[in-house]
Amino acid sequence: MDANIGFLGAGAMGEALIRGILQAGLVRPGQIKVYDIRASRLKELELRYGLETVPGREKLVSTADIIILAIKPQNLAEALTGLEVSPDKLIISIVAGVRLSRLAEYLGEVPLVRVVPNTPALVGEGVSALAANSRVDGEILEQALAIFRSVGAAMVLPEEQLNAVTGLSGSGPAYVYMIIEALADGGVRQGLTRPVALELAARTLLGSARMVLATGEHPGILKDRVTSPAGTTIAGLAILEDRGVRGALIRAVEAATLRAGELE
Repeated sequence: MDANIGFLGAGAMGEALIRGILQAGLVRPGQIKVYDIRASRLKELELRYGLETVPGREKLVSTADIIILAIKPQNLAEALTGLEVSPDKLIISIVAGVRLSRLAEYLGEVPLVRVVPNTPALVGEGVSALAANSRVDGEILEQALAIFRSVGAAMVLPEEQLNAVTGLSGSGPAYVYMIIEALADGGVRQGLTRPVALELAARTLLGSARMVLATGEHPGILKDRVTSPAGTTIAGLAILEDRGVRGALIRAVEAATLRAGELE
């Protein structure tokens, strides 16, 4: 990629993107510019990745072609007020709950992409949903997609669907961690050691997810293939249906989606 990529903010997700971009070979370390209010954090990233840190947000904007906003929502006004961005720059925001229209209030009529990533991006297994304003053309959008594909999968959706993305894949890892913990607890209750039960539970979810993606088949079909008449699996499934697990997960996504809308 023939562009300098700037990071305004360098928390865990920002570093995950830096690592993914470099591992994918999208740019060289010298093409990454970073500004964070914590000088110690900048020094740490310099030493770890050999990238270039800059002394302020204005310097970052002037030297980067693509600027990734990786700041906390409560710091948005302080970070963007008075910041002058030329219309040839691409601004990508991973700031939770901040709409494209609000970003435009601070930055003006520039190409804007809003992204909802999720925390598995920290281990290269994330999924990100991107929404863009009318100033983003196909070539620019491909650059944004390449950045987020460096830490997992990425897709483009209308902005009005991003709250549902937050409710499903943004909050979803927490639901999955709870399921893994519960399965492991069940194994411990039946006599397995905690480390063995935890590994069995985590790898069962990992393998099952890969089966869905690799085969492209409906989860219900894959479930039926595991379920023999009067067998162990149907006995367990009957309990899950009786306890309303399916409905609880649906309602969890709904509640998180509604809350995401309230926070915009």
